[in-house]
Amino acid sequence: MEAAFNQWKQEAQDRFDQLKKNEEELNKIFIDLYGLQDELSPEESDKEVSVRKADLGRDIRAFMSYFIGVTFGRYSLDTPGLAFAGGDWGASKYTSYQPNTDDVIVLTDSDYFGDDRDIMHRFREFLTVTFGEEHLEENLTFIAKALGKAGDTAEDQIRSYLFNDFYKNHLTIYQKRPIYWQLDSGRQGGFKALMYLHRYDGDTMAMIRTSYLHTLQAAYEKRVTTLDTFITSETNTRQKNQLIKQRDHTRKQLEELVKYDAQLQHVANMHIAIDLDDGVVVNHQKVQADVKLL
Repeated sequence: MEAAFNQWKQEAQDRFDQLKKNEEELNKIFIDLYGLQDELSPEESDKEVSVRKADLGRDIRAFMSYFIGVTFGRYSLDTPGLAFAGGDWGASKYTSYQPNTDDVIVLTDSDYFGDDRDIMHRFREFLTVTFGEEHLEENLTFIAKALGKAGDTAEDQIRSYLFNDFYKNHLTIYQKRPIYWQLDSGRQGGFKALMYLHRYDGDTMAMIRTSYLHTLQAAYEKRVTTLDTFITSETNTRQKNQLIKQRDHTRKQLEELVKYDAQLQHVANMHIAIDLDDGVVVNHQKVQADVKLL
């Protein structure tokens, strides 16, 4: 992946340099035409050129957004352009990498599912398909470094970006008219999940609640019980305090999730339908009814 980025970086630089040269030549023609040699210069600063150079952080964040899009089926590794933005779902468009069956990507600060419901399981699969298994670990390291998040491992750092920062970046890119919507239980991060606007239907909220939120709730409960057992048997004070901190944090996440579950149930029971012609802002509010879920 680093080699691919470096190639793209050179192509972007060449395109930038050529366009800058062309624009300066046009500037000179118009300056000469109108006799403005004493008032204007044909030279342009880099920020005035209408294309951008490569930027590792920005481009890796764009790559992460593309991954989310492919996992939702908006894009396909096998189909140029948009693969799905409403209408009939074409399963034949996806052969190299299958999008999620359900319109949901759960974001967690740890792997609670142990299968393809976990975002990092899917990301590893995506990188393996796109760049090969032999480059997987070096690509994870490259991406993690570019994202610049804290964490013990490259996977932890990438997970932290997806959990904490992906949606904020998405809102910025789409100018607060997002195509992916994030369900968010609150400050503790008890439940976070993305859904794709164009795959939403009246049963989406109920599906997310029963098939994903409740599963995560059970995982939290199991983790609290396991940590309680470890705390009881741990003799090292430092290790015990770390375990207590983890347990207390998980308890707070669990409490927040339970409260959010009641709110989500209220909305899920309404089976709210949307009309894409109404636009993002109207539908974003409509699917929440009288409760703040997103």
